[in-house]
Amino acid sequence: MKGGGVVAVLAIILAVAVQRGEAVSCGQVDAALVPCAEFLTGRAAEAGRACCDGVRAVKGMAVTPADKRAACICIKNAANGFSGLDDSAAQSLPGKCGVTLDIPVSRTVNCDRIA
Repeated sequence: MKGGGVVAVLAIILAVAVQRGEAVSCGQVDAALVPCAEFLTGRAAEAGRACCDGVRAVKGMAVTPADKRAACICIKNAANGFSGLDDSAAQSLPGKCGVTLDIPVSRTVNCDRIA
C-alpha cells in the first residue's frame, strides 16, 4: 500500500501543478504512468489501482488541445522507448481503468491530429 499512497500524492501534486497553468511535461506523464509498467508488458493481468490513478492524473493534466498534444507526444515517445510493450495492453489501458482518455496510447499515433 505504501507505493499506492506515493502515487496518490504524486497525482495530487501533478493536478495542482496543472491547475496553476503549467504546461504538461513528459516527466509528469512518465511519472504518472510508471505504475502501469507491469500491465503494459503483460506481467500483470490487471492495471491496478496505482496505474489507474496515474491514467486519471494524465487525463487531468491534458485539458486543453495543446496539453493533449503534448501528453500524446510524451506517451508516444515512452511507448516507442519501452522494451516489451504489449500494444494491445497499451491500447486497452484507459478502458481497463474506466477512463475516457482523448489521447491514444500508441506507438504510431499522429499527435498533431489531436483536437
